[in-house]
Amino acid sequence: MKKKILALATCICLAVSLAGCGGKEESRETSGGQEESADKEAATLNIAYQYGVAYAPLSIVKEQGLIEKAYEEAAGKKVTVTWNQMSSGADINTGISAGSIDAGFMGAAPAITGVTKGVGYKIFTNLSGQEHGLMTNDENIQSFEDLIGSSNQIALVNIGSIQHIMLAMALENAGYDPHALDANIVAMAHPDGMAALESGNASCHLTSNPYIFKERQEENLHEIMDVTNAWGIDDTFIVGVASETMHDNDPELYQALCGAIEEAVDFINGNPEEAAKITCEFDGNSEEEELEYIQKSKYSIETSHLFELASFMARTDFIETAPESYEDLVFDNVSGD
Repeated sequence: MKKKILALATCICLAVSLAGCGGKEESRETSGGQEESADKEAATLNIAYQYGVAYAPLSIVKEQGLIEKAYEEAAGKKVTVTWNQMSSGADINTGISAGSIDAGFMGAAPAITGVTKGVGYKIFTNLSGQEHGLMTNDENIQSFEDLIGSSNQIALVNIGSIQHIMLAMALENAGYDPHALDANIVAMAHPDGMAALESGNASCHLTSNPYIFKERQEENLHEIMDVTNAWGIDDTFIVGVASETMHDNDPELYQALCGAIEEAVDFINGNPEEAAKITCEFDGNSEEEELEYIQKSKYSIETSHLFELASFMARTDFIETAPESYEDLVFDNVSGD
């Protein structure tokens, strides 16, 4: 009796094992009725991005399915693209380091930090340049001199963000220690920083398009001009980074990503009115506002002064390891300086 039970159990285990193996190689029906093997299953691409019109080309990529189209054309396979909106480049760095994010869009400064720290990515494209400004609700604050040594809080995206580095550059340009206002910084996403400035919960807000233009329209706010010219619209602001794993292991997906960004940038530059109709829904602006903000932006896949920014960060101790060349920061397809 025991031998029969043992034999029956063995058969059941074998059947379950075979079923499990078969599940890994199961086929599925395509729309044409043909079987598609497991190696034709959809790839996945997890992308992280942040807030503002600086990221407008990504709305074009997302709405028009440009990555999906390019990958299917190149590889004959589908890709599922997941878009994750995050508050800072530091959050994106954490996601890529953990393997939950494949590509991200962030300020150039945290991207440089990530590359030099060995997070596991490089810059694969430029995205945009934007105008920045430092706004305050305190009539007694007119310059850096009124802020240094005070308890006034400066809202900006994060410690080590591109806004933080811009502030440091402006301080040095004015003859101060680049770190003189580090203790005044409070980390907030752009929308939260604007709300804190307007409510009086923060004295200052260093921000970019569209928030800087909205804040300039408020009668009870004024601008501290020291920051405005530290890093201009023609300088690299937002870049895209891609994991070295994706770049090395799935070149077709990497090229689809690069091609999609370039196509979206060309579209937004050549058809700003049509682009505004798409991107306004993602940015929460009217079409008229969105068009104005797009036209005040510079969208390009070519970097500008990226290595200069990295050199400043190294010289002023924002990063521990100085890159030796521009090529240390970017993949081979990227052009600029």
